[in-house]
Amino acid sequence: MITQGLIIDVPHIDRILAGRKTWEMRSSRTKIRGPIALIRKGSGLIVGTADLVDSIGPLDTEQMLANQEKHLITPARLISGETNKWCHAWVLDSVRSLPTPVQYRHPNGAVVWVTLDGVKV
Repeated sequence: MITQGLIIDVPHIDRILAGRKTWEMRSSRTKIRGPIALIRKGSGLIVGTADLVDSIGPLDTEQMLANQEKHLITPARLISGETNKWCHAWVLDSVRSLPTPVQYRHPNGAVVWVTLDGVKV
């Protein structure tokens, strides 16, 4: 049973679900590991699942450039410093789109994680 949902903005969620993006970049590390739900920000819907297998970082610009194919941040944005605060890679594996998105109750103040009570994914 999946008990945690990660809120991810568009277009990043779509790139993850398409299998093009395997690192979700965040400003801090996470200790959470295992199966998670993938939530499209602002939709109230769980659109996929994944295994969160690692949290790497903080990464410097050189490391970010060397792994650009995993996070898909353009080299120009990396070099400009615009994305410096997103230096922790949350590594996703076994990503699966749901054939039918599942609604969940979004608690006030939830920005990164949602605890999923009684939601079957």
